[in-house]
Amino acid sequence: MTHPAKSGDPPQRRNGLAWLTDADRTAHEAAVLAGDGLALPLVRRGTALAWVQPRHHAALTAPTALRRAWHQAEAIVLPGMAAAAITEHRSSIDSSLRLVEQILEGQPPSALLGQAAYCRRLQRQFDVLGASEDEGDEQEIETLAFDAVAAGEVVGENLWLKVSWLSFEEDDASLRFRFSFGLAGYEDVAADPRRQGCAADLCEAVFPESAVVSANAGLRRFLEKILGLKPPAYVERIVYCNAPNGGAQFHQDVERGHLGVVFAQLHGRTGWLALPKMRLVSEIRHFVQNADETAWEGDLSKAARRLLRQRATNPHGLARWLDEADNDPLEGLLNRCPGFTRQLLDRGHGYILYPGDLLLLPQHSVAQCTWHSVFCLDDAPGLALSFALREGEAP
Repeated sequence: MTHPAKSGDPPQRRNGLAWLTDADRTAHEAAVLAGDGLALPLVRRGTALAWVQPRHHAALTAPTALRRAWHQAEAIVLPGMAAAAITEHRSSIDSSLRLVEQILEGQPPSALLGQAAYCRRLQRQFDVLGASEDEGDEQEIETLAFDAVAAGEVVGENLWLKVSWLSFEEDDASLRFRFSFGLAGYEDVAADPRRQGCAADLCEAVFPESAVVSANAGLRRFLEKILGLKPPAYVERIVYCNAPNGGAQFHQDVERGHLGVVFAQLHGRTGWLALPKMRLVSEIRHFVQNADETAWEGDLSKAARRLLRQRATNPHGLARWLDEADNDPLEGLLNRCPGFTRQLLDRGHGYILYPGDLLLLPQHSVAQCTWHSVFCLDDAPGLALSFALREGEAP
């Protein structure tokens, strides 16, 4: 992962994340080892992986090097690029944090979005059609349906906001607010840029702090002048609340018509493991071919280890296996093996985002994309934006 250099970065802008000590150390022991620095627990869904600490990271500065990193699916951190915008939108961010708190207390999202402030913003462009809950989806809390209207006419039908838990863990309070349209999982969203744009406008109405990304002139200049992209549109938007013990397991976000994802940290801190797909394949092969028994600690059985060693002999086959849903041994290695996590951290694939930081995750194709994993690094829920990037303004 790379990020452009920024002179005079304060210590809190150390965007690298380094392994500090084993997860079974106490907080006091980790703090002693960290000295004047921070000791942060890397924990997700009941699995403690390590104690980590922020570190400096050698930065790329040349536009050609940054363009090469983008095309090679290297994640790119833009430290502090949204800091001023966060200050500008602080009241909206605080309102959204209160919204999250109320949902966690058990209040229905539909009732909360019926409050005056939300109604005023929504009624300018949208008709509220109602709310529903999919009883077959244990993660869904509620789905709200909308039509976009202009001059009394419907210009974007069957838009929705789906509020869901990020995991099935009882002690993971992480939430996701996803904005899209049509049949989730079936619709070719890239084929309908008009409704993509309407769903993006819906996100702006519910979360005005979306402008931290969508109206960020510095980000737009970087995308156009440094990366050489056409004017961007930010679509298929998600607002994340990563809570303690929560986050996202290793995955990619490839979608037809999209170039990647822009992630903006608005409140709190998140830890990341992120690297191009084929580099991840190389890291997996290195680990399973060289790790001793102590490095394998976790919930990987001997049979799973044997299968991983067999699959690791063929890098292209391993890459295909990475994309399959039925790969429990690989999923366990990526997400619940402290030894593998340490290897990724030691080899420079760990990063931390603070409020005001942006992160670009290239998603060019299934073969050329950034795989990434996310952790909450605080003892309270955070707030972040995750917007898909496509070229050309949405209508």
